[in-house]
This record gives sequence, C-alpha cells and structure tokens, in this order.
Amino acid sequence: MSDEGKGGENVFRATRRTVPPSWAIWQRQLIAAMSEAAIAFVDRYTRPDGTLLWRDEWLGMDGADDGYESFQSFPLLFALGGGDALLPLARKEWNAVTWQFTHYGQIHREFFAYYDWMHHGEGNLLLYHLALADPTSYQERWRAIRFAAFYIGEDPEATNWDADRKLIRSPINGSKGPRFRVTADDWCTHRPVLSHYLAPFEDLPNLPDDPMAKVDWMDEGMFAEILKRMNERMMAGDVPLNLTATSLVTHAYLYTGDEKYRRWVLDYVEAWMERARQNGGLLPDNVGLSGHIGENMGGKWWGGYYGWRWPHGAMTIVEPALVAAANALLLTGDSGYLELPRAQLDWLWSLGKEQEGVFVIPHRRGDKGWFDDRPPDPRWWIHLWHLSQDLRDRQRLEAFPDRREWAQKYRRFGKGGQYHPAGWFTFIAGENPTFPETALSDHFAEMIRRLEMMSCDDFSRCHEWDVHHWQDRHPVLCDGLVQQMLGCPQAIYHGGLLHCRVRFFDPQRRRAGLPEGVAALVEQMLPDGIVLHLVNTDPLCERTVLVQAGAFGEHRFTTAQDADDPNSVPVTVNSRHLTVHLLPATALRLTIGMERFAYSPSYALPW
Repeated sequence: MSDEGKGGENVFRATRRTVPPSWAIWQRQLIAAMSEAAIAFVDRYTRPDGTLLWRDEWLGMDGADDGYESFQSFPLLFALGGGDALLPLARKEWNAVTWQFTHYGQIHREFFAYYDWMHHGEGNLLLYHLALADPTSYQERWRAIRFAAFYIGEDPEATNWDADRKLIRSPINGSKGPRFRVTADDWCTHRPVLSHYLAPFEDLPNLPDDPMAKVDWMDEGMFAEILKRMNERMMAGDVPLNLTATSLVTHAYLYTGDEKYRRWVLDYVEAWMERARQNGGLLPDNVGLSGHIGENMGGKWWGGYYGWRWPHGAMTIVEPALVAAANALLLTGDSGYLELPRAQLDWLWSLGKEQEGVFVIPHRRGDKGWFDDRPPDPRWWIHLWHLSQDLRDRQRLEAFPDRREWAQKYRRFGKGGQYHPAGWFTFIAGENPTFPETALSDHFAEMIRRLEMMSCDDFSRCHEWDVHHWQDRHPVLCDGLVQQMLGCPQAIYHGGLLHCRVRFFDPQRRRAGLPEGVAALVEQMLPDGIVLHLVNTDPLCERTVLVQAGAFGEHRFTTAQDADDPNSVPVTVNSRHLTVHLLPATALRLTIGMERFAYSPSYALPW
C-alpha cells in the first residue's frame, strides 16, 4: 500500500440535460427532510445545553451508549450531504451526553468507565461518524489518541492490555481499566432486560433441563448466584467481543497514520486467529489471563461472557470477527484476515439442516452441543462478500434457500434505525431494480412514524422513560442512503467502521457530502470497478462533485468512461479522487475501474 494518491486533474463533465429519475428526487427530499427532523428531535428531547430531558440519577454501568446512539446518524447524514446544522449539533450532543453520563457515573475521562465492547462499539459510532464528517477538529483528534491509549498499554490508569499475551484482560473494561469483579450495582438497571434472555449458566439452582431456559434476574437469590458465577468464570480474561476495540485503535490510526496503532490492531487480530486455529478453526469465547482457552470455564471453549451461548450467541462472535477483520484488511490490503469471520460462518452453515421444510443453522453452543436453530440471517454474509468480493462468498449468498424472497422479506428496520442490507444486495445483483425508490420510500415512512411518536410523548413522565427511548424515536435514518450512494452495507451497528466503495465531497464549499441538489447511486459493483450514476436535480445551478475512492481514500480509481456512450474511450485516472462537473439538470453514468486497498487509509480531506 502506498501513501501516494495525487493524480492529475481527472475532470469529467455532464452536459446532457435530462429529467431526474425518481430515486434522485427521493434522495434529495429525504436528505432535506431528515436534516430538518434532526433539529426538531433535539428541540423536543434536550435542554438548551443539549442534555437529555430525563431523570436526575441513573445507576449501573449501562446507558451511556444509548445516549450517544441517539445522535450517531447526525454527522453521518452531514457526511452524505445533509444540512450544515447537523455537524455542530452532533458535536454539541456528544459533549452534552458525555457530561450528563459523567454526572450519572457511566463516563470517566470522557470515555466509558467500564462496560463491554458491544455497548462501547454502539456508543463510539458517533465518534467515528464525526471524524468522517470533519476530521479537522483538534479536540476529536486528541480524544482518538487518548482513548486508544486506554487499550494499547499507554495509560497507567486503564491497564486493559497484556502486551505479552496479546489479550484484553477482562470483558468489562474502559477508562478505569479491567473490571475483574462486578457488583449488583453494576447490573441494577439491566436486570429486567436480562430476564428475557436465556440463563447465563447451565448449572444454576432449579434450572429446567432446557438449553433455552430463562431465569428471573429480579429474584435476589438467583441474582446473587449469577453474580457469584460471573465473577468466578467470566470476568478475568479475554473474549472475542473485545475484537471490536480494533475500531477505536484504527480510528486513531486514521487520524495520525502512526504505525503503533496499525501494529496493535494486527497483533490483536492475529492473536485471536491463532486461538481459533488452536480450537479447530472456531473462535473460543473465553481465554484466561494466562492465555489458555477455557481457563476459568473448566476447559470449555464455550460459555464465556457474551460468547457462543449467552445472551446473543453467534452474533457476538461473528460481528466482532467481521469488524476486526475489516479493520485489518483496511490497514494492510490483505484479504487473508477475512478467514477469521468466514471460518465461523462456514462452520455454522455446515451444521445446517432442514426443519419442517426450512433450512436452519444453530446460533448457540452449550454443554449438550449446538442449539437454537434458526434460519440464517444473510446480513453477516453480505458484509463478508462486500469486503472480500470473493466468488466463494457470493456463492454462499446465492445458496440461501429464501434468496428470491429478500427484496420484500427484509424491508425492515432494526435497533437504532438499521435497514437490512438484503434488498441492497439484490439490487447490486441486478434482481431488484426498484430498490432505490422502495428503500427511500421506506425510510420516509419510518421517519414519519418516529415523528408521530415524538408528538405523542408525555413529557410529564420523562423521568420514567427507559434508556432506549430516544434511539427508538430519532428520525435520522441513513442506512438506505449509505447503501445506494456509497455502495456498501452500513457499518456494523455494534462498533464497525464504514467500509465503502466511494464517498463524496463538495469542493466549492470545502465540506464532506454531495453538493446541494446532487444525487448519487452506485448501480453496479465488481471486484475491479463500479458503475456510478450522478444526477444534478437542480434545473438552474451547476454543481461540482469530488468523488473519493473509499471512505478513507484507501482505493485507487484506475480508469473512467461514460457508461452511456459506447464510443467513449476510457480515461486514465490513477488517483484516489476524480471530479465531476454537472450542468443544470444533467446526469452522468461513469464506469470506473478501481484497485482496492491501494493506499494507506486516512481521514484526511481531499484538499
């Protein structure tokens, strides 16, 4: 990978006037509406200083992530071309949430005092998106460096890292370091939620002989037994969930280019790859402080904190592996790191079977073997294929039994406004031509639904709201825009960085995002290129778009040519950037050749 990326002028011009396609009108309408809705959301749910209208006290270690999550899409919408107000609003809310949850006790030195990396990852999306929107903030750059120090062994208070054994010393960690013993106070606000999950241990008193049996965390006797076993078995040592910390350290690298961050990410990912190799290819979900698999679990490689068994099963193994492998790929260009998540997915698939005419795979492993059989969710396989562009991964997606149903089956929103990427994949595969309009319509409808929920809220009872109240209502929903504009599934919600084919800048206003009135659609995606459709919906004003190869300028554009002119000659680009001038009411479709992972990635702006 080279640090060079400056090319020639690489200017392309759109001169053919056209009526904007409906997807382009939808894009601009949605971006404009959500930019306004963001302001309405903040006005309704926060005080003038940005703090959330809520209770005066909040105990335990949970909740700060939910505060940050409620605003994480604001800077992302700005980076796509949303309103100017979004960026200062997002920065204001990051500071306000940080202050508020410092007062509650969950934040220490502007970072999570201690919790697990599923929740750290969710909360840190706001930081990562702020950097994409504008990496020039000295405060945010310094925070990235300081927060990374908590995990690479440079902070004396946060002794999370064992450099000799290449492990993070506890599943519960943060700016106060590893937490080897949890208390009833730590879990006090989360107990009702955990009562809905299966029991964390299979040898709890009076537990039914059912691997999916639940226990009442609100029962004091049972809660005491759970805490005892957690402290004996789960709190000392490393877990795959901690692989999500690689995003935080990669975040510091993208600001600084410092080799020590790159080396830490690779060392940590390779340490887990070696543990998987020792375990026959499957990631063990618990490693003791000595580095031995199953050290505190009686030799079992399953049963650890947020591992193969409890509470989310495969999700908290596969997703951290995907996040970490993607970060290692970004930093090296070496697709071999993708074998880590691929091996887990292939193993689960190999255990699949027909159950009442439906193909299912196990999602959990316990003392009696694999269980919790469910149809596989294509989300993880889509992320893997997008990163690898490997025929093997594409063939696995084609092998899904319900493959032809995806266009309609997965038109749904998840936690925090996630929009499933299956519909996008079918569009890229050439099977779902109406996806852009359908997805944007879905997002508009969901935004309206959330605005209606906002209008019905009873603020006299805001002290009774749960900690997910705002993220269930925030109206800034970016996944569909990311999928079609940038050519990728949205970042993995539990702490992934955004890995995309292209992103856009406004060179005249010198800011991230498409210029006003411009819409973009990645119509096709191949290992060595894309077809990009740019439209100026403004009938009076011309626009200029600077297109970047990759979220972090990590790719290289090799050639570009007019996709609608069979007589056009490919133009050599050989740069991470190209410029498109769009006259009023014009459009241009470009077939762009691309060499992936050709440059060292960076948050640096094109200018």
